[in-house]
Amino acid sequence: MTEPAPMDLIHLADPDGNRCIVRVTGRSRPGVLTGHDILCADVLASASFVDARLDLSLRHEDLDAWEQELSRLEPGRTVGIGSGRALSLDIHMHGDDWLTIQVSDPDRLTTVLGIRPQGDWIAEHRGRLERVRLAWPREVVETAPGAYEWSPNRGR
Repeated sequence: MTEPAPMDLIHLADPDGNRCIVRVTGRSRPGVLTGHDILCADVLASASFVDARLDLSLRHEDLDAWEQELSRLEPGRTVGIGSGRALSLDIHMHGDDWLTIQVSDPDRLTTVLGIRPQGDWIAEHRGRLERVRLAWPREVVETAPGAYEWSPNRGR
């Protein structure tokens, strides 16, 4: 079975050329129980003062949390993905449709971008999330702490 093409879980950009993208590129260790469901992603952040590519690992729990975060996003609120590990991405929504995006990788870079996304970007990102889940479904179950097995629904 071939791996799906990379796809954007997050794609925030504006006409000024500012952008922040989280592009899922594949599974961390396909076929290995302990790494199969961990997804590899690139975080691409660019503006007039920065052009960076950083690595991010995502678990399905991160995708579940991102779904919840999207449903709670409103002006004055900050949501994020990847917090608690090496890289985190926090998005703060301002009342005037501006987003402040902080990309923080303590060992390499911390930067803040201002982006004014176009259209109904929250609904668009719910669709992106669903496409990522369909491309890389959860295929490993934890039967006990530290004990894993293939899901009976695993598509081989």
